[in-house]
Amino acid sequence: MKSKPLVSVIVNCFNGEKYLSEAIDSVLSQNYINWELIFWDNLSTDTSAEIFNKYNDSRLKYFLAEKHTNLSEARSLAIDKSQGELITFLDVDDYWKDAILETQVALYKDDDIVFSCGNFYIITEFSKQTRIFKRGKISSGNVLNNLLENYSVGILTLSVRKSTYDMVGGFSSDYHIIGDLDLVIKLAKKGKMGSFQEPLAVCRKDGNNESILKVEMYIEELKKWYK
Repeated sequence: MKSKPLVSVIVNCFNGEKYLSEAIDSVLSQNYINWELIFWDNLSTDTSAEIFNKYNDSRLKYFLAEKHTNLSEARSLAIDKSQGELITFLDVDDYWKDAILETQVALYKDDDIVFSCGNFYIITEFSKQTRIFKRGKISSGNVLNNLLENYSVGILTLSVRKSTYDMVGGFSSDYHIIGDLDLVIKLAKKGKMGSFQEPLAVCRKDGNNESILKVEMYIEELKKWYK
């Protein structure tokens, strides 16, 4: 891998106007500058497109879905438009610290690392409380068994070699809520995970997260996945 590989930042959006500017600004503020942002508009009906199009940076690339799809399929379609050697993800209600991309890229100096993740903060909007996602050390290396026992990957810190993503078949369109879990387990079966311990992203919980709004779907998808 090149010392400064292109990183594709996948931002999937469906009616994300409330926090969208903060998410985009956090990518623009990165210390690492060789990135592209793939913005996949899943037929939003709010002002998300207008907010995105106010930005003037050639690294920001807008794509409008032909039809509304579940989240995993939308992420797959967005990745199909990407050019990076590394793929990473940012949801519209989350944001990054300015060192996350350079930290992720550095992990891939080890050729055995095929994906990576790290720690992050969780902000609960209604209570304005902030906590660290994981207080213990996030594992690295061959972590399949660890992840099956105690899953500890937040997609807002997930990055993956594009070649390995393709090798394992990418996201499964069977899942709307747990597509990232399914992908990560497939990646862990294929190779080693890198990790960073400093919280370099912020996950916002405001009651509108899909896993909260669609808890029954979440449970049904987990049952299907376990089978």
